[in-house]
Amino acid sequence: MDEKTKLLVCLGAATAANCIPCFEFYYEKALAAGVEAGDIQEAAACAYKIKNNINMLMKNSIRNFTGQEGEACPLPSDKCGPKCGS
Repeated sequence: MDEKTKLLVCLGAATAANCIPCFEFYYEKALAAGVEAGDIQEAAACAYKIKNNINMLMKNSIRNFTGQEGEACPLPSDKCGPKCGS
């Protein structure tokens, strides 16, 4: 894997982990390596998609554990993830 790809992976992981110091560290390294701002934004956007889907899966699991699996999701339909069930 080339260095720019590794840095984008690190930036995505830092985004998903909500680690601002990690993101800042790898952001500086990425800029120094010539990674484009658009690529950094795309890596962060991908991380958010994955993170949001995992959050929805956790929310649905909690609803199932607490016997609320048949209830409608309280989120607006345009904010629900693909596994929401609403």
